[in-house]
Amino acid sequence: MAGITPAAVPREPRPYLELLDVAKHFGGVRALDGVSLQVYRGSVHALVGENGAGKSTLGRIVAGSVVKDSGEVRLEGEPVSFRSPREALEHKVAAISQEPFVVPQLSVAENVFLGVEPRSASVLRRRKLRENYAELAETAGFDLDGSLPAGRLRTAEQQKLEILRALSRDAQLIVMDEPSAALSARETVQLHEIINSLAYAGKTIILISHFLQEVLELADEVTVLRDGKLVRTALAAGETEGSLVEAMLGRSLTSTFPPKRLAPADTPVLLSVRDLEAPGVNGVSFDLRAGEILGIAGLVGAGRTELARAIYGAARIEHGTASLAGTDVGRSPRRSLTAGLAMIPESRKDEGLIFLRSVTENASLSRLPFFASLGVVHRKRERATARLMLEECEVRGASYASPVATLSGGNQQKVLFARTLMCSPRVMIADEPTRGVDIGAKRAIYDFLTKLAERGLGVVLVSSELEEILGLAHRVLVMRQGRFVAELEGPAIEEGAILAAAFADETRAELTE
Repeated sequence: MAGITPAAVPREPRPYLELLDVAKHFGGVRALDGVSLQVYRGSVHALVGENGAGKSTLGRIVAGSVVKDSGEVRLEGEPVSFRSPREALEHKVAAISQEPFVVPQLSVAENVFLGVEPRSASVLRRRKLRENYAELAETAGFDLDGSLPAGRLRTAEQQKLEILRALSRDAQLIVMDEPSAALSARETVQLHEIINSLAYAGKTIILISHFLQEVLELADEVTVLRDGKLVRTALAAGETEGSLVEAMLGRSLTSTFPPKRLAPADTPVLLSVRDLEAPGVNGVSFDLRAGEILGIAGLVGAGRTELARAIYGAARIEHGTASLAGTDVGRSPRRSLTAGLAMIPESRKDEGLIFLRSVTENASLSRLPFFASLGVVHRKRERATARLMLEECEVRGASYASPVATLSGGNQQKVLFARTLMCSPRVMIADEPTRGVDIGAKRAIYDFLTKLAERGLGVVLVSSELEEILGLAHRVLVMRQGRFVAELEGPAIEEGAILAAAFADETRAELTE
């Protein structure tokens, strides 16, 4: 299946999907401004652009979750105007959203076949459900237990559930919004094989992705959007990462990562972790020095996020200690913040932001107990301080009094960084700090992390993106099965060494096939 490419399917003379002069506004914000494009059956058509460029809005219009203001959408030459995702599904159009949707109380299998469960006289046929799920999961190549409660799934596993749900509907057109954002390297390879096989079978994929290498590997054609307008549509074979970045930003991006500046070897130890055991973590020890960016690498499920949560106090420490300059942390998030340890969580949706509250309020959450105890004058000062932090983190796109939900993903992530600055931290744990943000926002976040280290902060960087670890970390600890299995520093920090430590031999062989 890995050798199959969408190009094996000849292009039909008539487009399968057409968008003609499509426009959409949200209040005074212009999300799409007269966008026209053609998508052919059996192809992978990628949409790229910065956050706020209109990619996801366009995908949601196609999938029925957003109604266009003007223009026309044609499917197989016939005008359509879907008013809901259910109506789109009736026309074999499905979507895989960037933020997975699951019903936590139901099993994985029940979530996958939600609304189309096998029933007899309104009674769920559980045996048939298990059989259908097992066949679908085997076809997709996903090792995901259908009997598990969906609420226990990690983000990457929820994304696989979304993919299986779309496949269960026999969708002919699938809109995939950042489908690999939360997947490991091996799972991403499997996803790419599935996308290629679906296209080879004549199904059509609209791929929305920030990973430009992924776009170039998978797509037949690429449409670039900027500020809600169409920049160009071109064959992917004629594009490069550089050409796409320049079209997305309207300028060239000379370097992805800022230069590394190593801190002196005699800088003091800020964070010391000794024999730490917690759920998913098995006896971990390390030191973090001032001015150091320490990368934590490994597979999804290796224990990286579990380690970060335990140190911060969001998960129970069963044994061992974590101390910041001699003060115990890891007992509670409030205690950690007071000691000067801040954290950017893995999921800004589930653990980071209150989306209906204002940008300023979200930036102030880390000081909420103190904030609430102040008088009116001091509260105004706190808000002013929050706004200063938001400006320093270059949060753009909306009034600071607006709900944080109105911001793009990259700006939402910057709000989390502003919140950490409110605590004057000495150590920051950044868990997947660039998940779901565009390339321009990524570079801003990389610059910010580097700037923090240069100020003397210690930074623990947890990332599934290997290039982030390679481009930013001064030292790398590789996790597998809850333990550190390798420590790399300086010239030893290279892709092959990290993969060798993170993967078992048979897994590495699969990746290189």
